[in-house]
Amino acid sequence: MFCRKKKETQHYDETAVEPVIRASICTGEQVAGFRDLKTGHFTEVMLIRNNSDLDSFKKKYGIKNEIKKIY
Repeated sequence: MFCRKKKETQHYDETAVEPVIRASICTGEQVAGFRDLKTGHFTEVMLIRNNSDLDSFKKKYGIKNEIKKIY
């Protein structure tokens, strides 16, 4: 019998940071992460190569809304 470990949703402080996708204008590379609302500092979490990567990022952090892109 195999027991699969349930993936837990990780939490982030919605009052301090917002989920964003940082996209390069030149290369088109996209990185998902969180931007500090006070300082504007961006913290990378994962590279987004396709829609399934974006879906897994949203699922991991329980994000239901659209994610804003910054350039």
